[in-house]
Amino acid sequence: MPDTSRTKPRLVASDVDGTLLDDHEKVTERTRRAVIAMVKEGTPFVLSTGRPPRWISPVVEQLGYAPMCVCANGAVIYDSGTDRILDAQTLSAETLGQLAEIAYDVLPGCGLAAERVGATAHDAATPQFVSSPGYEHAWLNPDNTEMSSEEVLDTPAVKLLIRLSHASSGDMVAALAPHMAGRADVTFSTDNGLIELSAPGVTKASGLRIVAERVNVAPAEIAAFGDMPNDVPMLEMVGLGVAMGNAHPAALAVADEVTATNAEDGVAQVLERWW
Repeated sequence: MPDTSRTKPRLVASDVDGTLLDDHEKVTERTRRAVIAMVKEGTPFVLSTGRPPRWISPVVEQLGYAPMCVCANGAVIYDSGTDRILDAQTLSAETLGQLAEIAYDVLPGCGLAAERVGATAHDAATPQFVSSPGYEHAWLNPDNTEMSSEEVLDTPAVKLLIRLSHASSGDMVAALAPHMAGRADVTFSTDNGLIELSAPGVTKASGLRIVAERVNVAPAEIAAFGDMPNDVPMLEMVGLGVAMGNAHPAALAVADEVTATNAEDGVAQVLERWW
């Protein structure tokens, strides 16, 4: 049973895909109303997502509210209201090269891509998503720039993506993680042969902590929603970690509470207790 006695949170953070959005990548009217009611009472709402900043605007348009955003699994702090990148934690070119060598050895046949950021979400001076030749994309309509494998790795990046389409993401993490030795944090947000590497210690929890400190909110005063392994550090850090009914077992295992699925307005169902 949900714990209705819990104190109203002073900040709420939500993952996007599989959590805030329904199965059609839409913010439902019920969820939008719940978020706006909360914000009108003065409680900050934060998006915490694996998405890069350039994929935030469709969510903002549907919400009718421009929140602070933890993007790229915590590597980027983005103010969607002013369209400014406030902070970016990167993997160096040297580290990217080391990680690539390990990936090619441990996961033969894998492809690599890198996520970069500039000063704004659509900074034309910075090719933002670069991929090596033959990289198999995990989603439709990719917005990549194809480069040589060497060029993908020669510039610092907020995320290194490793793709092995015939594998499960969980198996890829299990194979690669023992070889990281503090070089990177490894996670995944979709179990279709795609894993994501960030700088050591960079997770949604570290990114959310930065945002919370800006508004003088302690982790214990935060409620957060998520559904995949990349949400686990965030769900563990906050006072109320809520897993979606459709969540991966790793998220369910650490959650303080499980709500309804993303298709059933699971986020709204919890927020409506207080707003």
